[in-house]
Amino acid sequence: MNKLKNLGLMALLLTSLASVTACSDNDAEDMGEKLDKTVTDAGNAVEDACEDIKEGVDAKDTDC
Repeated sequence: MNKLKNLGLMALLLTSLASVTACSDNDAEDMGEKLDKTVTDAGNAVEDACEDIKEGVDAKDTDC
């Protein structure tokens, strides 16, 4: 759970940084789309790792 909290904090920080450094609307939109994809991919990786760990220890609830 701590990793998810850190991931959310990182996403917030990157979003804030992107909004400050973007020079035009197109740049900001492109950066936002890349950031969304990166955060989604990272979240999926964390969820997959959680499910793999639960499967490895034969947990009854394998959903994360």
